[in-house]
Amino acid sequence: MTRTIPTLLAAAARVHGPRTWLRTDDLELSFEAAAGRVAAIAHRLRGAGVGRGDLVVLTARNEPEYLLVHLAVTALGAVAVPTNPRGSQAELCGLLTQVAGGLRAVVTDRGLCDVVADALREAHVSVPLLDAGQLAAAPPAADLAVLDASCVEETDVAVMIPTSGTTGRSKLVMQTHRAHVMAGEGFPYWMELTADDRLMTSLPLFHTNALAYSTMGSLSCGAGLVLLPRFSASGFLDTARRHGATSFNAIGAMLEFLMEQPPRPDDAETPLRSCYVAPSPPRERHLEIERRFGIRLSCGYGMSESLYGMSWRPGTRPFGTLGWPRQHPTLGEVNEARVVDEAGRDAADGATGELLLRNPTLTRGYYGMPDETAAALAGGWLHTGDLVTRNADGTFTFVARKKEVIRRRGENLSPAEVEQALRAHPQVVECAVVGVPAGMAEEEVKAYVLLAGDVPVPPSQLAEWVAGRLAAFKVPRFWQFVDTIPTTPTGRIAKHRLPGADEGVEYDLAAPRTSTVRS
Repeated sequence: MTRTIPTLLAAAARVHGPRTWLRTDDLELSFEAAAGRVAAIAHRLRGAGVGRGDLVVLTARNEPEYLLVHLAVTALGAVAVPTNPRGSQAELCGLLTQVAGGLRAVVTDRGLCDVVADALREAHVSVPLLDAGQLAAAPPAADLAVLDASCVEETDVAVMIPTSGTTGRSKLVMQTHRAHVMAGEGFPYWMELTADDRLMTSLPLFHTNALAYSTMGSLSCGAGLVLLPRFSASGFLDTARRHGATSFNAIGAMLEFLMEQPPRPDDAETPLRSCYVAPSPPRERHLEIERRFGIRLSCGYGMSESLYGMSWRPGTRPFGTLGWPRQHPTLGEVNEARVVDEAGRDAADGATGELLLRNPTLTRGYYGMPDETAAALAGGWLHTGDLVTRNADGTFTFVARKKEVIRRRGENLSPAEVEQALRAHPQVVECAVVGVPAGMAEEEVKAYVLLAGDVPVPPSQLAEWVAGRLAAFKVPRFWQFVDTIPTTPTGRIAKHRLPGADEGVEYDLAAPRTSTVRS
């Protein structure tokens, strides 16, 4: 089979025809009806001048019309560039400026039309502004020839995912048709899903998980897809009951939000049986979540640059690890992983080094960034920027992001390790640990802490808590209490958006007294 997104959709329509694929509270579409809608939208987009290789930006709300337009864009051999609909006008302007050379159209909706129009003017970009709802309202096409996609090749770029960079312009990760289809073929295998399942997602359509794993995975195995407009912890279980969802994808923060809900005697009385989550919760928390909701968690690791990362193998429970390199259900061993030291030499088992991956789903690179692309794909391997250890059983354990490692007093430490120790404190809701300059290429450690309730906890007490669990050089010197810890749309801590000292209260434990030094 030619591994392109339109051929996967057409095959699903032929095999599963009238069975329901896409579900929301307001809509149900069969596989064949969805394919017909996508074909009709593709004809409309072609009429608007969209063709192979063109870039189309979508302000991708979690609504069916955006998903159908996304599929139609790729069916034409054009490139979908989904972006956060809640992003600022300045952020959208920056994205439009980045892609201006290849941009053919922007797809949005009435609620965002004015913001997008202003961003286009500010970016000095003139392209058609198309309405997602109007495009999707076209009657389904009976002729699905456009999905044969003779103009599309496996190695063509299908999607460009803007990464949440901390400074400067985003890296636009170029993902191929083959990468998305292979992710779709692999995900049901890794999660033991079949056509009898209904996969529910509230993860955003402007990131990889919902597009490559949930959407492509459901098409590949014939499972239903329940698309939620947003994540709501209070209504999540009732929504699963209403739609008959059997599995869902999550990030760790979502599970914690669910656990914070008042317990109900029927928490485990849902059709849900499995959940894919990244990163892996600690073992005891993992089991606690499973007991409360009556589900089985399977953990893994992936990134926009490589849709084949790591997963737990079906039936295994390697707690605290990323699992093994993901492989394909029929093609077999397609994914290689290495751990290398700073000199690029293979590290021994148990030694920390950078994770490198090589497989057919690797990104084509970063759009318009040849130097960054060359560095990331040096030697034909993806340099992930993640520090891991390889275990004796072939699993891998995450240590830290390479660029987040803090160099303090001649020692390297992982912010993630300090954060994990802090989160274990009963009054810490969330935290973020960063390095702050200390001269001579060294850094000091600073912790931002969100406390539970109104009872203050002295920084010295938190420092003692960390000192009881980690080496002394890992204990933060600076402490700042905040009202919120900012996150990205996928739930990761947005450390570049943490407040400065003038926006909170900072404590310096190296000062003569434990006292406020800046406020």
